[in-house]
Amino acid sequence: MRGFFGSWFSGWRSGGVAVVEPAGPRDAARLAQLHGASFHRGWGEGEFEVMLTERNTQVDRLRQGRKVIGFAVSRMAADEAEILSVAIDASQRGRGLSRDLLMTHLGHLAGRGVRTVFLEVEENNRPARRLYEWAGFGVVGRRERYYQQPGGEQLNALLMRRDLS
Repeated sequence: MRGFFGSWFSGWRSGGVAVVEPAGPRDAARLAQLHGASFHRGWGEGEFEVMLTERNTQVDRLRQGRKVIGFAVSRMAADEAEILSVAIDASQRGRGLSRDLLMTHLGHLAGRGVRTVFLEVEENNRPARRLYEWAGFGVVGRRERYYQQPGGEQLNALLMRRDLS
């Protein structure tokens, strides 16, 4: 019992247990804020508003207490999906929350009939690559100079794939 109460107390102190759930239109501003803090070219609130209303898009939020601390977005076509973005608030990284977010997001995609998931990840982004490899994604291709950096540098992307069926 001590482990349960220790976990509960730790969750309570940090704002509650983290929960992954579908995002809604009221989340657009916070998702844009998280995306802008995580990526060179952040998506705006309007872009999230559109994604949150599209039937072929799955947007899941990671909520701790009342605060949204992360999200995952995928676009679906037939029985395939592409993960467009995954982000976790910088203050919450390194706690394993991205694993819970990603695995629940993949479960939601599978529940919608998706059998194969693709994504692109910057080749030198070690934390993201470790996460995707842990989740069963494998490298199936490479895109040279795919990502444009603020200073003009162009970085390679790895194309990764995972079968859900």
